[in-house]
Amino acid sequence: MTTLMLAGVLGFAAGVLSGMFGVGGGILFVPTLVLVLGLTQLGAQATSLAAMIPVVAVGAWRQHRYGNVSWRTALVVGVASAAGVAAGAILAASIPDDALRKLFAGLLVVTAIHLVVSGRRS
Repeated sequence: MTTLMLAGVLGFAAGVLSGMFGVGGGILFVPTLVLVLGLTQLGAQATSLAAMIPVVAVGAWRQHRYGNVSWRTALVVGVASAAGVAAGAILAASIPDDALRKLFAGLLVVTAIHLVVSGRRS
């Protein structure tokens, strides 16, 4: 299977799982890009962020058609997020790949704990 086909299958699977469980696709996609496709942690995170662009565009368009978008709020959140991504990218580029991978693993553990606790409450 070519790399692009594999990336497409992984993206689809991450999308289905994130849609089912309500977690970001990057939580599933980034480890797969590192382990299966051999990207560095930084490269996988950057690829995952770039893959969100069409998803966000389609989601915003669909929700706009339903009348669910507050454009003023979206603009503020979008500008703040863009600034945060720029700062995060600079910070991530300054952290060694092993440390970045461990930090991401910590995020996964925290997310898993949150899901377990949330599931027990409901």
